[in-house]
Amino acid sequence: MSILTSKAADYVQQQPVQHLLVKLYGEEELSEQTKRYEQLLEQFGQHFGEQQVQLFSASGRVEIGGNHTDHNHGKVLAGSIHLDTIAAAASTEQQEIVFVSEGYEGEFRVNLNDLSSVENENATILLVKGIVDGFVQQGYKVGGFRAYITTNVLSASGLSSSASFEMLIGAILNTLYNDGKLDAVALSKIGRYAENRYWNKPSGLLDQMSCAYGGLVAIDFADPQQPVIEAVPYDFYEKGYSLLIVSTGGNHADLTEDYASVPNEMFAVAKQLGAEVCRDITLEQVYANLPALREQAGDRAVLRAMHFLEENERVDQQVEALRRDDVEGFLKLLTSSGNSSWKWLQNCYRDSDHHDQSVAVALAITEVFLQRIGDGACRLHGGGFAGVILAAVPNEHAAAYEQTIKDTLGTSIFRVRVRDHGAFCLNDLLEG
Repeated sequence: MSILTSKAADYVQQQPVQHLLVKLYGEEELSEQTKRYEQLLEQFGQHFGEQQVQLFSASGRVEIGGNHTDHNHGKVLAGSIHLDTIAAAASTEQQEIVFVSEGYEGEFRVNLNDLSSVENENATILLVKGIVDGFVQQGYKVGGFRAYITTNVLSASGLSSSASFEMLIGAILNTLYNDGKLDAVALSKIGRYAENRYWNKPSGLLDQMSCAYGGLVAIDFADPQQPVIEAVPYDFYEKGYSLLIVSTGGNHADLTEDYASVPNEMFAVAKQLGAEVCRDITLEQVYANLPALREQAGDRAVLRAMHFLEENERVDQQVEALRRDDVEGFLKLLTSSGNSSWKWLQNCYRDSDHHDQSVAVALAITEVFLQRIGDGACRLHGGGFAGVILAAVPNEHAAAYEQTIKDTLGTSIFRVRVRDHGAFCLNDLLEG
């Protein structure tokens, strides 16, 4: 059921909508999110006039385990979070996508009859073209729409703001023109296609899957075309811990080469051992061929391959700890994952810029805090080299930790909650 934009306030105040907002964002954010959705609908009306629209949301994501493993067919533990990208959208008969993104000037326009990429073209336009082309290449329907979009997923942070946006556009096309036929895997593959082909970013499926699926999930990419997804229900806050994402002050700009070096060096080690990816090698093989691997692939490549092998097993151990409700064991594994990323994967800072080690500084401050309270864990989050870290802090110490970050780094910090829904149309959920 679509919504008349002039009836925005009345619609959002309805009890079923209020219940859904609480489920997505928590009781403490109900007032804020109510106003956010009212403003979303009002802004659509101001830009595009009175129309019947539908509401869409695509979450950001948090990575719990499996740092830089998906691209080598590994395992990941990740979750959709309540920070999200939302849209009010309406279909149109014109073969053009037109949208306004809050915080950016003017309108973004994509001609559905011309999906070619242009040198130095706007990155947002390229992603939308890539999503549309991905739908076409997979035999799905596409069509024009008008949308107003806003997000609170921190950009360039490792929370996957780009994947959140991709899955939002995918969810809109899926609902408006495909009767919701595409599942999270299909949407994720299209998002990866857009990044690989139109953005020249050698990404895997992790970010898109985490944003699209919903909830805390273990994902096994042994067959990247058909990843195995296992729900791992767990409420960290109820168990006594707050998940906090800390912006370290750096960002992900111009880090493509750094990101690409991680899978490429892992591939190099696997190739030396007669395989394509690190999923198909063992630690024993690495040890048995260590001199040749160090000579041919380099020491950092060997360390990164070792990180993969140990991190892959660690994901299984994390899932098992959560299944047993062994939060202490889980936190130890989270700490081990962070140490492996820092020491073996070496994606806390760029080799080319030793002056800027914002991630490492944030981790050091957090480790000192956690050591003093004798509880909790932290780790680098996401692709690394810049961006954010993740901290699991006892609820009673979360406010003090936030203040410590403000007093030392002066950067943003967010408490995140894992939510059950990834990328979807709110109207479909309400009608269901």
